[in-house]
Amino acid sequence: MMNFHSDALIHRSRDWRRREFLRQVAAGTCLLAAAPPLLGNELPYQSTAPRRPYSGPNVILIRFGGGVRRRETIEAGHTYAPFLLHNLVKRGTLFNNMEIASLEGVETSHGQGTLYILTGKYDRYKDVGGKFLGDRFESKAPTVFEYLRKHYDVPDHQTLIINGEDRTNEEFYTFSNHHLFGVHYRSNVLSLYRFKTYLLRRQIEAGVWKGKELESKREELAKLEKVDYRNTESDGQPKMIEDFWGRWKTFYGNTGLVNPRGDRLLTELAIRGIKELRPKLMMVNYNDTDYVHWGNMTHYTRGISIIDEGLRQLVDTVEADPEYRDNTVFVIVPDCGRDSNPLAAVPCQHHFGSRSSREIFSLIFGPGIAKGAVVDKPAEQISIAATVGQLMGFEAEFGEGPVLEEAFA
Repeated sequence: MMNFHSDALIHRSRDWRRREFLRQVAAGTCLLAAAPPLLGNELPYQSTAPRRPYSGPNVILIRFGGGVRRRETIEAGHTYAPFLLHNLVKRGTLFNNMEIASLEGVETSHGQGTLYILTGKYDRYKDVGGKFLGDRFESKAPTVFEYLRKHYDVPDHQTLIINGEDRTNEEFYTFSNHHLFGVHYRSNVLSLYRFKTYLLRRQIEAGVWKGKELESKREELAKLEKVDYRNTESDGQPKMIEDFWGRWKTFYGNTGLVNPRGDRLLTELAIRGIKELRPKLMMVNYNDTDYVHWGNMTHYTRGISIIDEGLRQLVDTVEADPEYRDNTVFVIVPDCGRDSNPLAAVPCQHHFGSRSSREIFSLIFGPGIAKGAVVDKPAEQISIAATVGQLMGFEAEFGEGPVLEEAFA
């Protein structure tokens, strides 16, 4: 039987769908009246109204990812994240009773949780190619990156997702299919996959290989480019990011044996991204804890420690930068929880929708955020998008979660 909280969420969702339908009908009517006819492959009509400059605050979203339980993160005596618990919690507002709703089709996994966070909306996601465990999802609701770029004059290289090298299915959560947003307002990505693609393309252009070896390398590049199934970056990323990869190559070389790997790589990419690209909104998709699927509990707990150390490095980077120090808010939230069944052959699973896999938390700290506050009442993961909007001056109008008002001082 569904509890009162979930039932209320369903009613709110139905009310929202009704409002969205009426809004879209009105918007569609206006667009049809105002838009010029489409010719061939032209993109849909866009407003030419100038967008305002954005001055802050910057927001750094941390996906405390790979799925984590409250026990090993925010519970004293059991935590493997001491910097998070003993330092950062004192500096902000902790929502220790955040949940992923127990609704039909709302799964507790990494891609789904990431999109719940980015869009502020629960939805049922299926791989666009119908592949088992493919997890190539496309959101129907706009992401926080799209809202920001539609409202403000922020270039895509200043809206960044920092992604793991083995999560290429998440490379293209950069924009939704929403008819009023989409690719025009996309974010961009820093990841090892993007660097490998950049490097191989540049080596082919430079004539490094000849004959059959060149043919083989072109086939390899085609496979890498095919990962972008939306075919939005067949010629590479924007110049600012291409230049970023050029500096990365100069520093770390070509082999991949020198640069950090796993979530340590994400921390390094994020730090360099802050220093060189100056993002206004950035999401770091940590994921090392997911290696627990190999069956070793220490993979999970060590993953938490690596993320905690990454948090410390990111906070130190922000505090050492005059433009970021007093103008940046951190929003930390897991993609999902994990199962607490002590009899499971492989510990800490998350795919079965158990209660603890839906029990997460969120910590928000920075200028304008209440310090040392702990909010015990239930909150929803989908409230993150609305809260980011409140911080950055836009409304996540197609999301369903309310703003986490308790966080604001």
